[in-house]
Amino acid sequence: MRPTPPPLMLFAAGLGTRMGALTATRPKPLIPVAGKPLIDHALTLADRAGITRIVTNTHYLPDQIELHLAHRPIAISKEQPRILETGGGLKRALPLLADNPVLTLNTDAVWTGENPLTQLLAAWDATRMDGLLLLLPAHLATGHNGTGDFRMDEQGRLTRARGAQGPVYLGAQILRTDALADITEEVFSLNLLWDRMIATGRLYGLVHKGGWCDVGRPEGIALAETLLGYHP
Repeated sequence: MRPTPPPLMLFAAGLGTRMGALTATRPKPLIPVAGKPLIDHALTLADRAGITRIVTNTHYLPDQIELHLAHRPIAISKEQPRILETGGGLKRALPLLADNPVLTLNTDAVWTGENPLTQLLAAWDATRMDGLLLLLPAHLATGHNGTGDFRMDEQGRLTRARGAQGPVYLGAQILRTDALADITEEVFSLNLLWDRMIATGRLYGLVHKGGWCDVGRPEGIALAETLLGYHP
C-alpha cells in the first residue's frame, strides 16, 4: 500500500499587484489560464499526487477564493488584518496542516512534464534533509527574468548564489517545520527558514523534469498557455 502523502499548503494570499488591472476585482489565484483558474491547476497536481489534506491561505479578496473552493474539503487559513508572507503564512497554518513534513506549492505557475509534487515525494530523504526545493536552470524557467537563486553540489545540497546563473526556485517544496517554532516574527519569508537549513547542510534541491512558467505578470498568461499547448 502506498503511504499517505504529507499535507499540502497552497500559497494563495498574495495581493497580485504585478498583475495590474487583472487583480483589481479578483485575486490572482482565480485568473484563468488555459481555460481554468490558476489555483485549479495547482489542485489538479495535488489530486494526481494523491494528496488528501490541503490547506490554503487567503488575504486579498478572500471570499472569492473560499466560494470557489467551497465544494472541496480544503481548510482555509485566514491572514487578517495583514498578509504574513510565506514563512508567517505557513506557521499560521500549521495547526490545520497537522503533520510534519509538509509540501507547499505556489498558485501562480503552471507545469509540464512530471508532477512536481510526486517528484518531491519520491526524492525526499528525512535522514539527511530538512528541506527539498524544486528547481530549474534560470534559462529554462519561462517567465523568470532574474538570475539563479542557489548553487547546488553533486549531492543536491544547496547554498546561496544570488546573481549567479544557478537554478531558480519554482515554488514547490517539501519541508520539515520544526524550526518555525523558533522564529518569533509574525511576518517573514521562508528564506529565513532556508538559511537555517543551509547553515546545517540540510537544504537540498531537485531539478524539475519538465517545463514551468511563472504567471506573476500579465504577459505570463500567454507564455503559460503556449507552454501548455493551449489553443482556445
